[in-house]
Amino acid sequence: MAEPAPLYATAAAPIPEGGEAEWFTGSGGARLRAALFPTRQAPRGTVLLSPGRTEPIEKYFETIEVLTGRGYVVLVHDWRGQGLSQRMLTDRMLGHARGYKNFLTDYAALIAAFQSRMPKPWIALGHSMGGCLTLLALASGLTGFSGAILSAPMLGLNTGTIPAPVARIFASALSVVGLGGRPIMRSPPSTDFGSNILTHDRTRWERNEGQTTAFPELALGDPTWGWLDFAFTATGILQTGPQVPKLAIPVTVITAGQERLVDNVASRLVASRLPRGRILDVPGAYHEILQETDEVRAAFWREFDDLVEKSATAPTE
Repeated sequence: MAEPAPLYATAAAPIPEGGEAEWFTGSGGARLRAALFPTRQAPRGTVLLSPGRTEPIEKYFETIEVLTGRGYVVLVHDWRGQGLSQRMLTDRMLGHARGYKNFLTDYAALIAAFQSRMPKPWIALGHSMGGCLTLLALASGLTGFSGAILSAPMLGLNTGTIPAPVARIFASALSVVGLGGRPIMRSPPSTDFGSNILTHDRTRWERNEGQTTAFPELALGDPTWGWLDFAFTATGILQTGPQVPKLAIPVTVITAGQERLVDNVASRLVASRLPRGRILDVPGAYHEILQETDEVRAAFWREFDDLVEKSATAPTE
């Protein structure tokens, strides 16, 4: 019998009807949280939703409502090191990682724990870091999915004024000498909608800020050099490794026209390596496409419906 886990509600973000969370065991015995949300109609399949860095399950309640309303069972999870899943460092606000393999083992363990409750076909949906890890898991040989859709996926990093090769060398070197747990920088939390680079939608931004204000244990702060080392390694595999061109299922990559956090050039490169890849740029969108204005979100859902249609005739990986 699975051990129940909490889900947190606010007035602006109630828990979708019928949703229940539970703990499951990931790589190395890590205690991780996931939640399953039923549809209120005959199920059309299951969407496995993987959030980005810092994002807890609760941030996706609205997206879950859309999916269950379309007839899908939804499985969503907290990656290790964030949400209510086991944190990686004593300072729980630091976003840390020790390579990418633990994430992939966690993802496989998640499916193993829930697969009897996941009606087929399965569609993978990942945002940002979740998009990177979803694609990496599929390219590494994980089977059972009919298609995948990635929202502003982290397929390359925007390192700002620091050249990416320099940042990669620093991240790797510090991780090797045991300093990977140090933060890249200490930045104050953003509390100003006007300066945010995530969404143009004030209501959704305030809703998301309200969740972590009400429940600080859901929050996550700056990344470490170890996390950056993981990110460079994972995105490098997708950009140049031999696995991606062998992925037979349809994969849709959606990029944000006003992206500031990930590298859209890398996204186009990786999409071009996918045998059944499709890429769409959404003009005017910031990074968090699923938290954006209704107009931006509508573009995503059109692509989702198109992917579902393609997946119906695709060979299952």
